[in-house]
Amino acid sequence: MTNAELLAKTLEAAKKYDPKPDEDLLAALVKNYALVLRRADSASVSCSDPKELETVKKNFLIKKLGLKDGAKLDEAIKKVCEQMKADRRKNRAVFYYLLVKDTGKEKVFV
Repeated sequence: MTNAELLAKTLEAAKKYDPKPDEDLLAALVKNYALVLRRADSASVSCSDPKELETVKKNFLIKKLGLKDGAKLDEAIKKVCEQMKADRRKNRAVFYYLLVKDTGKEKVFV
């Protein structure tokens, strides 16, 4: 799957949560995480796996976005899990997109 195809798929998925998603932000996320998004086992986030949610917090929110560890990060992850609860397979790029929007860290990617 090409980056353009990944972006189209991600854009469509994001529209469930944001009627007019920030295409530049989504494109930057797809570009940064294209390899992860191409593998079925890593293309989605499992909200029922505490280990995975801890990895999202450490590797994405803290390392990538530069946020400080704390209860606010756990709350942000919980909020996105709640937003996406209807999706059995939570698209990782959309999950990250919603976290970026929630934390106001769009400038990290665009």
